[in-house]
Amino acid sequence: MTDYERIAMAIDFIRSHAQQQPSLDDIAKHIGLSPSHFQRLFSRWAGISPKRFLQVLTLEYAEQLLQRKNMSVFDVSTGVGLSSGSRLYDHFVQLIAMTPAEFKQQGAGVSISFGIHETPFGNAFIAVTARGICQLVFIDTQTRHQLVQTLMQAWPLAELIEDFEKTAVIVEQLFSSKTTNDKPLSIMVKGTNFQVNVWRALLTIPEGELQSYKNIAQQIGKPKAIRAVGTAIGANPVAFLIPCHRVIRQSGELGGYRWGLSRKHAMIAREAMKNYE
Repeated sequence: MTDYERIAMAIDFIRSHAQQQPSLDDIAKHIGLSPSHFQRLFSRWAGISPKRFLQVLTLEYAEQLLQRKNMSVFDVSTGVGLSSGSRLYDHFVQLIAMTPAEFKQQGAGVSISFGIHETPFGNAFIAVTARGICQLVFIDTQTRHQLVQTLMQAWPLAELIEDFEKTAVIVEQLFSSKTTNDKPLSIMVKGTNFQVNVWRALLTIPEGELQSYKNIAQQIGKPKAIRAVGTAIGANPVAFLIPCHRVIRQSGELGGYRWGLSRKHAMIAREAMKNYE
């Protein structure tokens, strides 16, 4: 069992026993570790103690975080020294949407490197073209064959090449706290105009902040399309980097998540801790 799998078990246990406020001993016993071993494991994974981390695994904290910065995208951009809303996400991620002509080609003439790597949130399958990351999914029960088949369905005429060393560089840049984002990462996505607009809006949400589905719908100029926004978020082909985990319900509840609510909880809490006072 990986460190993340143990952390996910702990989060599930905490969520299901929130009213009882389980102790460190209770949580450690549930995942089969001694309290001291669990404390060290958790602190190594999250960077802080379990007790402090648990404070962000509450509905009340999610509501506070959701409302903490009632700011427009322009205000957020100005606050971090950028000139416009579009520069906010371009500073970290360059999103490239496929043209209709490229879509029709179904990946003809495109080489895609792929690999499976361990991350702080479990194993992930990543696929990369010369123009950017085209797929990043977290793995639970899928086999390598199933993952490759899904990639082939999305890019039927592309050349697929397993290249662990090449994809490892991207994963290191994505998840390592030792690397910097001086050079923006690129994403190449296939989607409708509506989906791409939603994914662009997600990229404007700063790390450690949350937005509601309603806020995203308003941001893209479709205030009544809340359900469609949720569907577009669920179709996000690049986990974590296009941060659909930062979108929750207006009530503060997490809502759904394509790669599991435990993982969404872990991502939100880990990012929130960086700004938690």
